[in-house]
Amino acid sequence: MAPELAPDLPPDLPPDLPRFAVAQFVARRGDIDANVGRHVPLAERAAQAGAHLVLFPELALTGYEPDLAAQLALMPDDARLAPLRDAAVRHHLTIVTGAPLRAPGHPAIAALSFLPDGGVDVYTKQYLHPGEEKAFRAGTGGAPLAVEGTQVALAVCAEIAHARHAAAAAQAGAGLYAASVLVSEGGYAADAALLQGYARTHRMPVAMANHGGPTGDWASAGRSAVWDEKGEIVVAAAGAGECLLLAARTAGAWHGGLIDG
Repeated sequence: MAPELAPDLPPDLPPDLPRFAVAQFVARRGDIDANVGRHVPLAERAAQAGAHLVLFPELALTGYEPDLAAQLALMPDDARLAPLRDAAVRHHLTIVTGAPLRAPGHPAIAALSFLPDGGVDVYTKQYLHPGEEKAFRAGTGGAPLAVEGTQVALAVCAEIAHARHAAAAAQAGAGLYAASVLVSEGGYAADAALLQGYARTHRMPVAMANHGGPTGDWASAGRSAVWDEKGEIVVAAAGAGECLLLAARTAGAWHGGLIDG
């Protein structure tokens, strides 16, 4: 897919980025087993296409269901997640997806990263959307992921509305800002403009994984996307529905593609 690295590249050429995937996912309400079961083949397809990372939307393992969050809250070592751990190891793939994480009081909104070595990293959403405090507690963030030599900073939905969040990721040396979101059609233009602006301002590529169908009381816009370090679209879904977006930067050139779910 990508050309060989040329020996006479300009010294200011951006470094390569490993191929990664964005999974636009349609979650089944409250059904962790069914959602895990659908995650695995999507992750496998991403790996077969050469991806080293696949990013799913916010709370993809349960759907965005605040009324069910307390009863669905889980721990990273939950036995139902074993197929994701196994797939990550089998395909040497980092799988990032979302679930309510058990905590004192309300659960936190977590991004769980299943790693090629069998481990699980936990990131918890620091900045809640107004009203989320009724069902969730604010988290503490987490360390960036190391994916094939690239630092990947995670963000979960409402965090993208806080410019300091993306700025901190860039200042820490992130090579990719990976946002798992639930964005409706009404909010899409503003949120996409924020992410595009972060990419351009910080010279930092941005990936956004949105839900591909209704979840909770929200009709998601879909339209997941990847922006390059200039804020230009590399690849984007046309609308809702389930699909995989693939992107990579090799020898300074971006390559993107779309696989239907």
